[in-house]
Amino acid sequence: MPTPAQQVTDWLATYDAPDSSVAHLLCDRHPREAPALTEIAPDLTSTHLTYGDLADRSTRLATGLAQAGIAPGDRVATLLGRGADLAATALAIWRLGAVHVPLFTALAPTAVRQRLTNSRTLLVVCDDRQRHKLDPGPGDTAPWQVATTGDRPARPGDHTLAALAEAPGPAPATAALGGSAPFLHLFTPGPTGRHHGFDVPVRALAAFHAHHHYGLDVTDDDVYWNTHDPSWTYGLFYGLITPLLAGQRTIQLRAGFDPELTLDVLGMHGVTNLSAAPTVYRTLRATVKTPPPEISLRCLSSAGEPLPADVADWAADVFGIPVHDHHNQAELGVCVGRHQHPDVAPEPRAASIGTPLPGWSLTVLDPLDDAEAMPGARGRVAVDTKASPLFWFEGYEDGEGFTGPRFTPDGRWFLTGVTGTRDREGYFYFSDRDDEAITSGGYRIVPGDVETALQEHPEVVEAAVYGAPDELAGQAVAASVVLAEGCTGGEELAEELRDLVRTRFAEHAYPRVVEFVAELPKSPSGKIRRSRLRARGGRS
Repeated sequence: MPTPAQQVTDWLATYDAPDSSVAHLLCDRHPREAPALTEIAPDLTSTHLTYGDLADRSTRLATGLAQAGIAPGDRVATLLGRGADLAATALAIWRLGAVHVPLFTALAPTAVRQRLTNSRTLLVVCDDRQRHKLDPGPGDTAPWQVATTGDRPARPGDHTLAALAEAPGPAPATAALGGSAPFLHLFTPGPTGRHHGFDVPVRALAAFHAHHHYGLDVTDDDVYWNTHDPSWTYGLFYGLITPLLAGQRTIQLRAGFDPELTLDVLGMHGVTNLSAAPTVYRTLRATVKTPPPEISLRCLSSAGEPLPADVADWAADVFGIPVHDHHNQAELGVCVGRHQHPDVAPEPRAASIGTPLPGWSLTVLDPLDDAEAMPGARGRVAVDTKASPLFWFEGYEDGEGFTGPRFTPDGRWFLTGVTGTRDREGYFYFSDRDDEAITSGGYRIVPGDVETALQEHPEVVEAAVYGAPDELAGQAVAASVVLAEGCTGGEELAEELRDLVRTRFAEHAYPRVVEFVAELPKSPSGKIRRSRLRARGGRS
């Protein structure tokens, strides 16, 4: 077996080669008869695809996309739920050397169209029920083509996936553009709610594989299930991409979270390696007393938000194994955590997020300058880009004014936006994010997104959004709202504001708690003091 350092070198040699091809790496190089994907419906019926099935299906679809004008480097978005359609479409996009732009299906129409415009998307593949989000608003145009999953076009001029897959003519050659070529275009929110796009190069597959192998310890004998949505980075990187990269099977449940359904899938499919957000474990704790005897898990992992100690203790008691926590970030993937693989697994330490993965070097910088802080001193968690062969982030397309994760002026350090400490043995302890993001139900929500939507209401003068404690979701979105003179708050107006957020931004981000206040607490410079609002816990 290679050492971790040698394994990292081998992955980079493969994934950062001048002729590396995403479709080949994730599909074509694996045995055609090997199981690749299991799609599970809400009634627990299953559809199984082999790598040969995925290769054939994505090749046919790539032919149709090429005839629709998609070429290497073009951006193609998906607005699809989990399952075979998403996997086949992504592979078809990558066969052409095009760039996949995944969009979360809970986003409101305005948010969807903003991302399509900003990414210069040429074609969108969506579920039929998502089609209305792509229609132009008043005075707008929709320059993108649309393909839907239904049997017939949803609008005049639309394509269907079935028709694209039946396009006549020879299949285009599978693109091999090399490790520097982009294959994903993602968005990360800034603290003001403005979303900044960035590309993910093919060589990032080496970093993703490192977490899959060393962080999660997924083996060929495992039945691995990542419950995160593949339209978000953790579910995309480690629920869809890395199982296919490793030639293993990905499980895709086409249903919202339900604890009983989760237990059924764990038992019926013999899941041995589970990765889920803390919200999943919290909800299971509220439902499950003892797990069914047919459940036999070998590894439990968590990512997406901090894992509370009481939830981790419950899972360890009930399932008989510890939950290993990991820190995921859109610009990096996972580079630090409590790794599962025995070759690199750190000894557990209370409150520690763990240690860097092989191929990564992290430190803590002083709060005021870019010198390394002493062990135990609080500062800014940063990646040493020069000493991290797996570092892949190249910057934002439009980073002007961005105060979130960023490079230092000399380019050596990448500031993650996380504060924390590091002890003498290299264990990290994270304390907070600089951007005051809310993590609710496994979703990261930036206050500025919700505040922008709330302020579209004619009676709202100001709004401050923050996270209030919630037993199941971890945090609930809460809003303190200042109304225009003469306007009166009440539950009817509060519900109007919730609906406004649902329709202007995203269904999952509406404020559960809405309070009407005379003024917002601010610093002398005029900055909203969300810490005071959080201290009240959403209470007036």
